[in-house]
Amino acid sequence: MTRTYVVTGTASGIAAETSALLKERGFTVIGVDIHNADVNADLSTSLGRKEAVRKVLDLSGGKIDAVIACAGLAHPIANTVSVNFFGVTEFLDGLLPTLTKSAAPRAVVTSSMASLMPNSPELVDAMLANDEAKSVAIAQGLVDQGPEIASLIYGSTKRAISRWIRRECIKPAWAGAGIPLNAVGPGIVETPMVAEMIATPEARTAIAQMVPMPLNGYIKPRQIAYLLAWLASEENTHTTGQTIYTDGGSDATLRGDDVWK
Repeated sequence: MTRTYVVTGTASGIAAETSALLKERGFTVIGVDIHNADVNADLSTSLGRKEAVRKVLDLSGGKIDAVIACAGLAHPIANTVSVNFFGVTEFLDGLLPTLTKSAAPRAVVTSSMASLMPNSPELVDAMLANDEAKSVAIAQGLVDQGPEIASLIYGSTKRAISRWIRRECIKPAWAGAGIPLNAVGPGIVETPMVAEMIATPEARTAIAQMVPMPLNGYIKPRQIAYLLAWLASEENTHTTGQTIYTDGGSDATLRGDDVWK
């Protein structure tokens, strides 16, 4: 069966590999990114998200079967909030009415192992309250306190998106429409976004303290693409609300049995 997938962030990294994988399997892919995509749009603004939705619907002829939202920033800046959280939620909400028309609708988001790391509860709560202006202001306040505090922004966005997925997935708009809604939480993936973080032995040693990966080390983007493709496929009928940590054992190492306490 021919399926049409919308993938954000396709100019590089995990999204580029996911797009390539889906095309290899004979599916139609509409890529979205700020440049070098089928739909060039700025997901950091509400206007850009609405424009992206409009262009996707035009290109697809009003028929989409799955959305895979990979676009994101890892920078310790306020704009990361707008891209990583609101750039996902508003974009998904905009495509939801069309997605429900599919015979097998699916939605998947790229979260991160960082969702388990230190964060700003105030910032997470503001995002979950769907208050972008307040969220950006809080994030800027973190930036103003220096690099160490600003580093909480990325993990906060990923914590918030994983919690949003867990909340939304069981609501009538998603579960009632037969749409599994999930996330993947990668460990260290060999993409341009993390190149500097693993560029030297010293850097790799430091990051191993935060993200230990005892199983097979760093991940290639294609490995994440396989899981995203399955979660967005017709085969996935009941997995929903999950952030599946594809992390070489980081979650098990860091949290152990805490998930059941």
